[in-house]
Amino acid sequence: MPELPEVETVRRGLTERALNREIAHVQVLHPRVIRNHPGNSKDFVSYLIGNKFTTVKRRGKFLWIPFEDKALVIHLGMSGQCLMVDQASPSGKHQRARFRFKDGAEDLIFVDQRTFGGMQIVDLVTDIHGELVPLAVTNIALDPLDKRFDLTVFSKALRARDTEIKRALLNQKLISGIGNIYADEALWMAKIHPQTHTQDITATQARKLLLAVTDILTQAIKVGGTTFDGMYLKVNGESGKYAPSLEVYGQKGQKCSRCTNLIQKVRFMNRYSHLCLNCQKAPRR
Repeated sequence: MPELPEVETVRRGLTERALNREIAHVQVLHPRVIRNHPGNSKDFVSYLIGNKFTTVKRRGKFLWIPFEDKALVIHLGMSGQCLMVDQASPSGKHQRARFRFKDGAEDLIFVDQRTFGGMQIVDLVTDIHGELVPLAVTNIALDPLDKRFDLTVFSKALRARDTEIKRALLNQKLISGIGNIYADEALWMAKIHPQTHTQDITATQARKLLLAVTDILTQAIKVGGTTFDGMYLKVNGESGKYAPSLEVYGQKGQKCSRCTNLIQKVRFMNRYSHLCLNCQKAPRR
């Protein structure tokens, strides 16, 4: 699933290539792409025509383009892609929506092989941080790259939870933007086992973990995020370049770069965790 670095890369790509362009025509090519939209496809299309992308915003894994009183919210799901393509390019097998702009330049298409992503138009409301955000985003926590993110407040909230540390990192209501890839990487960097109980995490460990998260997310953004199996692509159709920098995620059987023990892949919830059992000692409880 695209995580914060991938979504931020898409945001930057859309800002560079779709800003201040008036929407002339919209095609909804698969009903699931607007399954969370409160109206029908006709309503979705009619609201967008004539509007412009004046800015593209992000919180965690959510993107939105605000208009006067509403916003177009985009979530990439597991395999969603926002791509800028030539107007003459044909509709591909997994193309779910297409935006044509009045200037006649390239189109914006939404491609989604697994159809877990989607778009919706919802009201803008003021959230607890005093920011005007889409209604669909009000329950999403600030992400660690947001200037308003408070490490001390997060540390206290984290250590007050009754759960495992990796579950907490994946909780988008506690901290947003982190998924399986960057959770595994940050926990390895901080030398914390993913099943460590949050109430056993010290303030020092929490700070070290958040610094690891921030550093990894920042470095991944610099190279356009991580691409696996072509599921995520940048707006220009290129792959992200962070995969060669991954220390544990997808590295089962490879040597840990810190201690040379082999990286393990273990069952976690309905997915897997990747870790070094020597560097990340199993918790006592």
